[in-house]
Amino acid sequence: MSYRRQDPFYKRAKATGYRARSAFKLSELDQRYHLLARGDHVLDVGAWPGGWMQVALERVGPTGLVVGVDLARIEPLGAPNALTLELDVRDPDAPPQLQAALGRAADVVLSDLSPKLTGVRARDEAAASELTEALLSMLGTTLRVGGRLVMKMFMSPDFRERAEQIGAQFATTHRTRAEATRRGSSELYLVALGFRGSPERP
Repeated sequence: MSYRRQDPFYKRAKATGYRARSAFKLSELDQRYHLLARGDHVLDVGAWPGGWMQVALERVGPTGLVVGVDLARIEPLGAPNALTLELDVRDPDAPPQLQAALGRAADVVLSDLSPKLTGVRARDEAAASELTEALLSMLGTTLRVGGRLVMKMFMSPDFRERAEQIGAQFATTHRTRAEATRRGSSELYLVALGFRGSPERP
């Protein structure tokens, strides 16, 4: 708590009404790469407590839609075009539920997914890899061709392989850090633009 009280991004989040300091990460990435547009349908994976959803709602406006999914219950955001689902993205039944909530393929998929860390490096890396695989496996049915992806990744032995795997499905990719990322964190964000469609998709 003492760290939080001294953290400028935490203070800014409290002052502006954002639910999490991570909202500033998405805001920065959007300004840099023009990810979110008016009227977009957005899927936010790992959305609790809703900070990224708040930023997405500001960008897509009342004609857009933001669907947030997480294992934890997300408190309602008070917007008619914000939907939340409490489910595990690793569940085989998750993709059809997400498709139904979106109404059509998303223009943007956001992922700030992170496993609950145990401090055991091998276990944490395996858990992160499992979540990444689950996210990538659903892109073909949830993200439209030409769509955009923003996902959190961690530096690990399979980072380069994963980044190349994702890059093969998009026209361009960028690996970057956000200013609000805490010092010492191994997290990076992969921004992928121009989804080509999954190999199984015509």
